[in-house]
Amino acid sequence: MSSKAELAALLRAVLDEVCANVPSSDAATRQPVAARLRETLRGDRCSLEDLKQAGRDALISAPTTWR
Repeated sequence: MSSKAELAALLRAVLDEVCANVPSSDAATRQPVAARLRETLRGDRCSLEDLKQAGRDALISAPTTWR
């Protein structure tokens, strides 16, 4: 598998893509999405598309201050 630095970069890129319309200062929204990405990576599903879908699903159910 990839190095820790590569995985961290991948997770950051997916988080930034999924949360493109969420201000980086909105931790209440971004943190649950990041947590879901980490959970997905630990599970059996860890393709790029699986990560993006998990992030989108988490964003839908995340508490928001920006809507």
